[in-house]
Amino acid sequence: MQTLLFFLVKFVILASYLIQPRECSPSCNFPAIFNFGDSNSDTGGLSAAFGQAPYPNGQTFFRSPSGRFSDGRLIVDFIAEELGLPYLNAFLDSIGSNFSHGANFATAGSTVQPPNSTISQGGASPISLDVQLVQFSDFLTRSQLIRNRGGVFEQLLPRKEYFSRALYTFDIGQNDLTAGLKLNMTTEQIKAYIPDVLNQFSDAIRKVYKLGGRRFWIHNTAPIGCLPYVLDRFPVPASQIDRHGCAIPRNEIARYFNSQLKRKVIGLRKELSKAAITYVDVYSIKLTLITQAKKLGFKFPLVACCGHGGKYNFNKLIKCGAKVMVKGKETVLAKSCNDVSFRVSWDGVHFTETANRWIFKQINGGAFSDPPRSFKFACT
Repeated sequence: MQTLLFFLVKFVILASYLIQPRECSPSCNFPAIFNFGDSNSDTGGLSAAFGQAPYPNGQTFFRSPSGRFSDGRLIVDFIAEELGLPYLNAFLDSIGSNFSHGANFATAGSTVQPPNSTISQGGASPISLDVQLVQFSDFLTRSQLIRNRGGVFEQLLPRKEYFSRALYTFDIGQNDLTAGLKLNMTTEQIKAYIPDVLNQFSDAIRKVYKLGGRRFWIHNTAPIGCLPYVLDRFPVPASQIDRHGCAIPRNEIARYFNSQLKRKVIGLRKELSKAAITYVDVYSIKLTLITQAKKLGFKFPLVACCGHGGKYNFNKLIKCGAKVMVKGKETVLAKSCNDVSFRVSWDGVHFTETANRWIFKQINGGAFSDPPRSFKFACT
């Protein structure tokens, strides 16, 4: 009953948006996208710095490793398609990149707060949000200096006016929450540092605004208690598992983060008067996909497609594409499942292309956005 009521409310909100005259909300015609985030939107940043995410990553759409931790496209790729723009190249990727319509500063493992341990120690990416902002600021300045040289540089770098008209997308924060789990913190201890995380996130939005950014698209964080890697690495007692198999206290952390993030967004709207800031409830969309997977045509939502062994087909030591030498021959231990187009979880951490496409469609419908609108109308 609660689920039905939830979707009825969303339908009413969306309907009120759709009947508004289009002349009052002209399409934004975004010329570029600048993305900040973690592995949920990394299109090659971490791979450029530390080596490619191995095959079968990329098998479905790109037919080879593409720097993405998925079998195919990510939500940010579908956003680019919707806006009629090329897929975003990672800022860190120097091979064959074209930044004429934007750049991607996200890297897998990134956090809002600077990490306390190195990536080789099992910590987060060194490319935290503050570093991504330094990279963006440098890109903004140097791209124009180099573009003025003319020739091929004019074709590979964005026009100056694109920066004020671009869509700035943010999808980050999940790793800040799991960082606390890695330190065996309690739910309350993790909640206690979330305000600091979001203060730093708010400062990031302010910095981009100061540099000329005006259109912001902000995703909240996923129901981490339903992700196979969280269920496997940070188990909770059976009494704390809900009827869908998700860890209740882990999702409680995510919901708290999201509620505080929304408050910050509301405050930023008042503070940054010339900004158009859209807050997107990705949590509800992903929770629906996982808990109603069978009705939606998916299966085994809590089991990784590409992994190795165990209840959730996830092993932190044998991740997707991991290989071993057996009698002098290289053998893949963590292989892709045969029914990837029907699966939700790709590798226990990230979603499959099919799942990402479904999530994107719900986002683009506008019902889960505040204010309720699709990407093409996110400039007012």
